Amino acid sequence: MTLPADYTLPVVRSEEHACSYLPGQSASLEFTLSRRMTAGIYEGLLERGYRRSGRMFYRPVCTECRECQPVRVLTAEFRPDRSMRRAWQRNQDLIVTVRSPTPSREKLQLYGRYLAARHDKEDGDGLVDFLYRPPVPSREIEFRLADRLVCAAICDVVPSALSAVYTYFDPDLGPRGLGTFAVLWQIEHCRQLGKPFLYLGYFVRDCRKMNYKRRFRPHEMLSASGVWSRFED
Repeated sequence: MTLPADYTLPVVRSEEHACSYLPGQSASLEFTLSRRMTAGIYEGLLERGYRRSGRMFYRPVCTECRECQPVRVLTAEFRPDRSMRRAWQRNQDLIVTVRSPTPSREKLQLYGRYLAARHDKEDGDGLVDFLYRPPVPSREIEFRLADRLVCAAICDVVPSALSAVYTYFDPDLGPRGLGTFAVLWQIEHCRQLGKPFLYLGYFVRDCRKMNYKRRFRPHEMLSASGVWSRFED
């Protein structure tokens, strides 16, 4: 769904704060909160560069920086590179289940271990509000090794796409490439559902945690002028 040109949201602009991605930069967000939003309206926001975190729908509106570029993979044309193919093969022993997002003690423990290892955080108490009370149609993809949960990915569902919200996984299984495998699985799931796009969030060139997204090609990026442009490399 493409929103009408005159469509407006009751948005709030945040105060400037330290950028989470680029040291020394300041950042500001335009955001709105919603307890329930239709998939069609949300699709229009994704097309405008918004992302979701819990009940908050936001996009960067930084005054001096335009490094956060929304990315969406062209799923029908996507071709994995060699390292992606290896990650795909290494994880063929996993059991994959798609279900409604459902919190559990097992997931809270896995999320806490992931935060401690990957983000130097130890408090996973906000997991339920962050991922398990979605205001839009959403699905959870569970990846299990036998009966052990090793990865969970939350994605939102709109008419033309899936939007990858967040993935967390067992930090002790680094060689498996579980994060890469979760993205590859969602791309393949889009193909099966006939959805042409997988939204990956923001690409930030000089941020290691965010610039991996350019590897998933071909993709489109949203320019500051609001135009989606195709990139092969």
